[in-house]
Amino acid sequence: MTKTSAESGQVENTNNIISPLSKSKPAHMLSPYIERLKAGGALLADTPENLIEVVGVLKSYGIVLDAYYNNLLYIANNQFLVLFPFFKYFNGEVSIQKLLQHWWHDRINFEYAEYCMRTMMWHGGGGLDTYIDSDEFKERARAAINAKTKGNFLIRGLDKLFPDFLLEQVRLQVYYSALGQFWRVMAPIFLILSDRYDRGEINSIPQVVEHILNGLVASANLPITYSVKIEGKEYEIIPKSAGLTFLMDTGVPYVEAVFFRGTPFPGTVSFNAQARQIPIDQSKFEYGALYADPLPIGGAGIPPTQLMQDMRHFIPDYLHDLYNRNRRREDDLRVQICISFQKSMFCVTTAAILGLAPYPINTTDPSEQQANRVYLEKWMDRFITSRLMVANSDPNACLYACQVKL
Repeated sequence: MTKTSAESGQVENTNNIISPLSKSKPAHMLSPYIERLKAGGALLADTPENLIEVVGVLKSYGIVLDAYYNNLLYIANNQFLVLFPFFKYFNGEVSIQKLLQHWWHDRINFEYAEYCMRTMMWHGGGGLDTYIDSDEFKERARAAINAKTKGNFLIRGLDKLFPDFLLEQVRLQVYYSALGQFWRVMAPIFLILSDRYDRGEINSIPQVVEHILNGLVASANLPITYSVKIEGKEYEIIPKSAGLTFLMDTGVPYVEAVFFRGTPFPGTVSFNAQARQIPIDQSKFEYGALYADPLPIGGAGIPPTQLMQDMRHFIPDYLHDLYNRNRRREDDLRVQICISFQKSMFCVTTAAILGLAPYPINTTDPSEQQANRVYLEKWMDRFITSRLMVANSDPNACLYACQVKL
């Protein structure tokens, strides 16, 4: 690993800078994290405080996800091609009381779920993204469109003028359903984790990662399908025969879009093309959950503010107690929740990394070890500018950030 010379301010190499698998190649600057993963650890350090934060915030997140996925699936199944869905957040239960709560914002912020869904759709990736551009999808979607717009001459005329408009709306409905199905699996994983922690079965960060990984593996091949009922007839938009599955076609694109890329937050960067504060290349985006600065949480135009606001209602007492040890106590609760949430997402990312590794992470075969190391170094390349070192209170975090900028 590296250390800083106090006199020169430069980085000097130690004897451990050479990879054990290659005597000529310098070690990756985040090689300590690679070694930690190989030793059975996680990206996040295993400390009692981190455990409390991760389990506590994931319990709250699981409750919120339960509400999010139910609403996404309601919209996908019951608001199909409803162009002005005024009551889409009501899950079919419209009342004066709920309307007043909605206006007063005394409710779950389903807008954040839609933000994640649209971000996932925009960045694309995986078999789902490929399928919605296929001829099979267009044929199936067109059949549902024709059935839904039957007798509506205004919409039919609009469809003739702009033949891709309604097709794109169906693609949007597909992502409502796909993300809803993904979160429908993840919510119980997080809630069961909390129950196991309460029973004393979870005592370390590696055990948290193992629990999440087992949940992902168990659900990896669950089919992702989507159909809508129009006038009593079922229209399959994504049939089971399309071969779309939970992990590769929703899980991996979700991690890529929401954890890594995200979208620029209004008010934090300039959208002026001449300012060049936003990368031209979409794949270079670093606005995801693993990169976000927690301090702006609470500001207007910052989507995670809505998530933190939702989670604050379900924080368990033991996590409240931890936050109250802070000098500001709960005056900056959303910021503290965001920091804990970021730590938890590094645990989820660890599970994803281990689950997608080409070979078991503890393999003893030299060729498999080499393949794993190349794989892990590619991940570490992306973590250099993330909040990984800050989350671990790494004293070299600022130094590494300066190196990257230089």
